[in-house]
Amino acid sequence: MFSLLEPPFLTRLRDARRVLIAGAGGGFDVYAGLPLALALRAAGKDVHLANLSFSDLYGLDLDVWVDHDVAAIRPDTAARGDYFPERTLARWLAEQDLPDTVYAFPRTGVRPLRDAYRTLLAHLGGVDAVVLVDGGTDILMRGDENGLGTPEEDMASLAAVAGLDEVAVRLVACLGFGVDAYHGVNHSLVLENLAALDREGGYLGAFSLPRDSHEGRLYLDAVAHAQRCTPDHPSIVQGSVAAAVRGDFGDVRFTERTKGGELFVNPLMALYFCVDAPALARHNLYLDRLENTALMRQISSAISDFRDELPRQRPPRAYPH
Repeated sequence: MFSLLEPPFLTRLRDARRVLIAGAGGGFDVYAGLPLALALRAAGKDVHLANLSFSDLYGLDLDVWVDHDVAAIRPDTAARGDYFPERTLARWLAEQDLPDTVYAFPRTGVRPLRDAYRTLLAHLGGVDAVVLVDGGTDILMRGDENGLGTPEEDMASLAAVAGLDEVAVRLVACLGFGVDAYHGVNHSLVLENLAALDREGGYLGAFSLPRDSHEGRLYLDAVAHAQRCTPDHPSIVQGSVAAAVRGDFGDVRFTERTKGGELFVNPLMALYFCVDAPALARHNLYLDRLENTALMRQISSAISDFRDELPRQRPPRAYPH
């Protein structure tokens, strides 16, 4: 039973002792899970962080690899270049005297990614819950919308985790409502999709990341640290969410990367929108086509083929208020 005093998402995690929180879409997505990890650790749970990585993992030393397609990134992990969100987060965690290993998965198709998840779960001694975190909300797109955002990595992660039937609790949490508009996501359709999930019991509520909470303060510090460590490629998504958490509004400037565009930072960006992962997978119209993919480009091709076969797309709708 759910209660008004506790978001359903957290109710589903109440009995979990060991939780894996994983960035679904690559890049800095894992940072969207940091406040959740901090709160769950404070509640006495054993929490681990992972991320689908955009970094050149195959250039890492052999001793970094837990097994095939699972790398354990530590603060001192050697790598080429400065863009390495997993190591940046590991270094920030070490500065906070927190467990400082961030696991990383290469960008692969669904079949090897699910195998990599199972390898990591065995390495951790099993988990009671897996939480996929998305910076933005394009993971909630079902496939027939006018714009899907950047779906390849999100869908690889969703399909991989939805197929982990041995894990009782599989959830998705999205932070950064509105940031995907730049990539063509219509957020009235996001709300329509959430309503459809709610009718089937798959929507698990929304809750905010308060600036004055312990988790909110540490999240802001972690994002600022990442911006300092990656000055040439700071995360627009996490920068926008951090601005919203601070109470900024409108066309907020925090990086040259947004020059020429107009942002709409607002309090909705600081809300977690949460759903059940298997329910979300069932609502997706093409996820079954990705099941046997081994490479990310196969996912791109499968999505493109599905889109070509659609008789019509759901047109974007203006938010009426």
